[in-house]
Amino acid sequence: MIFSALSDPTRRDILARLGAGDATAGELAAPYAISQPAVSRHLKVLKQAGLVTRTAHAQWRTNHLRTEPLNEAGAWIDHVTSVWSQRLDRLDAHLKRKPR
Repeated sequence: MIFSALSDPTRRDILARLGAGDATAGELAAPYAISQPAVSRHLKVLKQAGLVTRTAHAQWRTNHLRTEPLNEAGAWIDHVTSVWSQRLDRLDAHLKRKPR
């Protein structure tokens, strides 16, 4: 679900903006030429992926970036990269041993 959430450039930008600090949906919607409900739908996807939490302060709903899922995704990417790097190194060594 995290990779699906990260697949949209608007959601990636929202995460980058939340990396600078918490923000309301209205603050996050301001620079986009899309409606407030559209930004709320993006936030819902990010929340379902565990990347954003929302806290209530009086009438304000503040969104906060959670980096733990990003760390988990990064660890998985590092693992897969390592596995494929080893496989390609073995293939390269095998091809170099083969007579031409």
